[in-house]
Amino acid sequence: MTQYVPQFRFVPMTSEHAEELCSWRYEPPFDLYGWSNFRQMEADGTEFGDPDIRAKQYITVLNDEGQMIGFSQLFPLLGVTRLGLGLRPDQCGRGLGAAFARAVAEEARRRAPGDEIDLEVLTWNERAIRAYQKAGFHMTDTYVRNTPTGPAEFHCMVYAAAD
Repeated sequence: MTQYVPQFRFVPMTSEHAEELCSWRYEPPFDLYGWSNFRQMEADGTEFGDPDIRAKQYITVLNDEGQMIGFSQLFPLLGVTRLGLGLRPDQCGRGLGAAFARAVAEEARRRAPGDEIDLEVLTWNERAIRAYQKAGFHMTDTYVRNTPTGPAEFHCMVYAAAD
């Protein structure tokens, strides 16, 4: 029996996608991944509220039926593309994480073939860590950095799937 592998399609993030993303609500302790009001983000010019940042760094991920299932930020650093990933809350914990992370990593690799692909994950988020490991990421560092809610410990994970 072959296992179903979802197909993901990547499209530019529109303001409509961004507004939908801001409506997503996660259960605690994952609620810290929620976004603030989109109109406020637009007014402040923060993250995907800024049309230029949205166009350069953010993509919407659509599922087989063309529904928005997630998003990614492809943040450019020197020789590195750092991923920010988010699945729609009703899709979390359903076994999609590894395929989703791998698909986004491969899209980032396609867009910046010479870059290392990495991400940061809170050390307590064991569900995400397992998904990222299944997707081909491995831990390279652990450190504390500031977040909107104070200092937190993160793992840096680098994508190393076979070419």
